Amino acid sequence: MPATPLNETMNASSESSVAAPSISVGGQWIVDASGCDAESLQSLTTILAICQDVVESLGLQVVGVPQSHVFGPPHGVTALYLLSESHLAVHTYPEHGVATFNLVCCRETAVWDWKSQLRSRLNAGDVRIRRLRRGAWAEANREVAE
Repeated sequence: MPATPLNETMNASSESSVAAPSISVGGQWIVDASGCDAESLQSLTTILAICQDVVESLGLQVVGVPQSHVFGPPHGVTALYLLSESHLAVHTYPEHGVATFNLVCCRETAVWDWKSQLRSRLNAGDVRIRRLRRGAWAEANREVAE
């Protein structure tokens, strides 16, 4: 999947921060897929293939060897890719039909077609994508402190 410019809509259930940082250091994509096929969520091969496609499609550089762990039925898998651009992490919960992906990247254009890919590969019923812009904000653009 080719990268998509940031000003294009990611999908109907996407959210993103409104204010742009004064100094941008990239973004963070938080992806939650639900209603997934339990067998797919237990397959390390399937999950690593998805991660590899994200990395290759976006032209990211893996540092070292990706780490992964299979928890065994009825539980899922976890994987972590250290990237020169930051990291990609995934955790699956077959007992709940859920997969969570977190891509942190210093590139502004690290958008991947999560929705169609996860629907196709994990039989996800719903894919929610949230994007956080990372960096430093001018005083006028600061969000309310929590």
